Amino acid sequence: MSQSLKLNPYGFREYDARWVYEQDINNKGITNLGKGLGTQIIKHTKKNNPRIIVGHDYRSYSEEIKTALKDGLISTGCYIEDIGLSLSPMVYFAQFNLNADAVAMVTASHNENGWTGVKMGIQKGLTHAPEEMKELKEITLKEKFITGEGNEKIIKNFQKIYKEDLINKNKIRKKIKAVVACGNGTAGIFAPDILRGIGCEVIELDCNLDWSFPKYNPNPEDLKMLHEISKAVKENNADIGFGFDGDGDRVGVIDNKGNEIFSDKVGLLIARNLSSIYKNSKFIVDVKSTGLYTNDEILNKNKCETIYWKTGHSHIKRKVNYEKALAGFEKSGHFFFNNPIGFGYDDGINSAIQICHLLDNQNQKINEIIHKLPKTFQSPTMAPFCKDEEKYEVIENIIKKVEEIKNKKIKIDNQEIKEILTVNGVRFTFADGSWGLIRASSNKPSLVVVTESTTSDERKLKIFKFIDSILQETGKIGEYDQKI
Repeated sequence: MSQSLKLNPYGFREYDARWVYEQDINNKGITNLGKGLGTQIIKHTKKNNPRIIVGHDYRSYSEEIKTALKDGLISTGCYIEDIGLSLSPMVYFAQFNLNADAVAMVTASHNENGWTGVKMGIQKGLTHAPEEMKELKEITLKEKFITGEGNEKIIKNFQKIYKEDLINKNKIRKKIKAVVACGNGTAGIFAPDILRGIGCEVIELDCNLDWSFPKYNPNPEDLKMLHEISKAVKENNADIGFGFDGDGDRVGVIDNKGNEIFSDKVGLLIARNLSSIYKNSKFIVDVKSTGLYTNDEILNKNKCETIYWKTGHSHIKRKVNYEKALAGFEKSGHFFFNNPIGFGYDDGINSAIQICHLLDNQNQKINEIIHKLPKTFQSPTMAPFCKDEEKYEVIENIIKKVEEIKNKKIKIDNQEIKEILTVNGVRFTFADGSWGLIRASSNKPSLVVVTESTTSDERKLKIFKFIDSILQETGKIGEYDQKI
């Protein structure tokens, strides 16, 4: 009996595709996704046999999913170049290095075991945006597939080419002692080698591959992972700690004292460092990021401009590309470096390398460099459950509610809302620069809540309590993954 098709339409997210494997999608569904993607690539590239770079992460089932995806792609006429076990940035790099037409990376990044997904892109250095995802969904669900004759070849030893490219361009003078944590994800076979290669002394933490993720999910926003890195930094008297996510496109940073540095602050340090070399540059940051970029004295002195934009690696990547910005920084740890530093895509290892350059250039420890930034009180990213089919409507109503509070000059912790940004959910800012954000998650059934105060922890908490109260009023909110 042949397998019946399983393909939940909700798996087509804003800029990538993610499902719980076999519950929401089966191999036949994955093959149809491949057919849809192949059809879309042929339509956009106007080639009968476009060349597609394909890779997969280390989950137990990723290889069988990749095989099903390739079957679909080949049936449309695509020529597959399979680079094997990969990080997402290695697949993006391969598109430039091998001058291919598109990419498809089988990964669910840091999502829990059971999840699978595909990150895909056609234009070099960019991944699918909402319009392309919508088109892909339409082609796939309506089965409007092209048929053709494709083939595949295995590209051997591409890991070596990717590693050497990063190592050869980035040698450092100082012996920086770095804890490198990979949460047993795929980055374990890349990050230690590359950072050693540029000249770091590396202390490995959970770098052996184990798809059951025995300790914690490889997610640099996960407090459990950050605590482990912090412990290792203190025990080894290290200069810095790096935590990489499951597919290696994000990094989390712990300073030499064992304190977490939120990625948006790391981004600001890197932006400052780069702004003195590349004056008049633009930087893109996402709406979850610190408000400090807006009036930063060093960025202002070097005539650099910062634009706040939609959260999500695909959105920031495209905005960096569109604005010809030098770099983009996301609170979640996705950093994007454009020419001449990178190819515009997010690579957690290249991000860690840029931090090593920052330390290489200054005779100070990372905690001393961080202390030069004005102090703010930041919450972690908090995600209350909200159904996929309800979350966007909930946000629409929240925007109206916040606008009404601003118009009526209602005070929160004795502060009026001065500014509202609705490019992605709603970010509202007070006169002292404190702010709160509520948006829909792009890849999970949840909302995203972040707050920051320039004044005190107490104000940060009051802003969160205000947000929580208006969310609870909707009756559509479940448990938070973590709370302040």
